[in-house]
Amino acid sequence: MKLANKVALVTGGTSGIGLETARLFRDEGAKVVVIGTSEQRLREAEHVLGENAMILRADLRDPLQIDKAVAEVVETHGAIDIVFANAGAGKSAPFDAVTPEQLGDQFALNVGGLFFTIQKSAPHLRDGGSIVVTTSFLNAVGTPGLAVLSATKAAVRSLVRSIGAELAPRRIRVNAVSPGPIDTPFASKLGLPEDDLRKSGEALAAAVPLKRIGSAVEVAKAVLFLASDDASYVTGTELVVDGGLSQI
Repeated sequence: MKLANKVALVTGGTSGIGLETARLFRDEGAKVVVIGTSEQRLREAEHVLGENAMILRADLRDPLQIDKAVAEVVETHGAIDIVFANAGAGKSAPFDAVTPEQLGDQFALNVGGLFFTIQKSAPHLRDGGSIVVTTSFLNAVGTPGLAVLSATKAAVRSLVRSIGAELAPRRIRVNAVSPGPIDTPFASKLGLPEDDLRKSGEALAAAVPLKRIGSAVEVAKAVLFLASDDASYVTGTELVVDGGLSQI
């Protein structure tokens, strides 16, 4: 098992890529801790992951709630080996219709929540540990209606380099996984009408060189690589899992 007896903290771990990664981490021997916000999805994650998983509710926009969650993890497990900072959200809107509230909310979660999750976990990370964050193909291509979400993912890509440099003396690796179009509930939360969402999905699938939408499991396997000792000499990088969309 690649993660035997490792303690792995997964934010946004109650659906999609986060849940599939938590499941894979568990299957590879990790003691999994999942953080989410929806009570229903937290219960569903508990059912999927089993009673040995630790399920916590926290709004990552609030650093005090992150403090409390990390303290619970440390109290239970003593330390942390892996952080998968995956939580994020976005709303589709033309750039001239974006409100200050929309911009502030997306940056508060996608950038602030991720930053403070890492900052508050870092003192409890064992030397030689691993941090993986979720970026997106959107940080490499221009997409109408997704200016704010794309900007948050570009900011996260920058943080991987700077935080990676700061934590390198402790041999803590910091990397990103960059998903392309993936079959998860995330797209349905963008606020697009159902018909527009379907058409966008079809257009994206046609644009992907591999001619299909990816699966959450395919991204989870990339996260496992970055989190495990298989990537022991990899830090500061972004592993793109997008069927070639942003590369070819």
